[in-house]
Amino acid sequence: MAGMPYMYILRCSDGSYYVGSTWHVMRRVWEHNHGGGAKYTENRRPVTLAYFEEYELVADAYAREKQVQNWGRKKREALIDGRLSDLPGLSHGAGGPT
Repeated sequence: MAGMPYMYILRCSDGSYYVGSTWHVMRRVWEHNHGGGAKYTENRRPVTLAYFEEYELVADAYAREKQVQNWGRKKREALIDGRLSDLPGLSHGAGGPT
């Protein structure tokens, strides 16, 4: 899992999710768990890799990161669980905020 850009979702110890992008997903998970990650995960360790997507271009991974960061918990969990057909129904305005 190195050499290509990734969008990833971490499950934090408090049950929350963190969404990021990186070139080396497993190294980045290690960094989050050992003090080199984001401020958000600093007090929510340990974190585990819940989901990732690989991209050809770093711009695409970053754009996907920003998209998923704007999603609510239920929509992120549907993505993690592979329930892709549930995603449209979990959008804002499709039955309330997520």
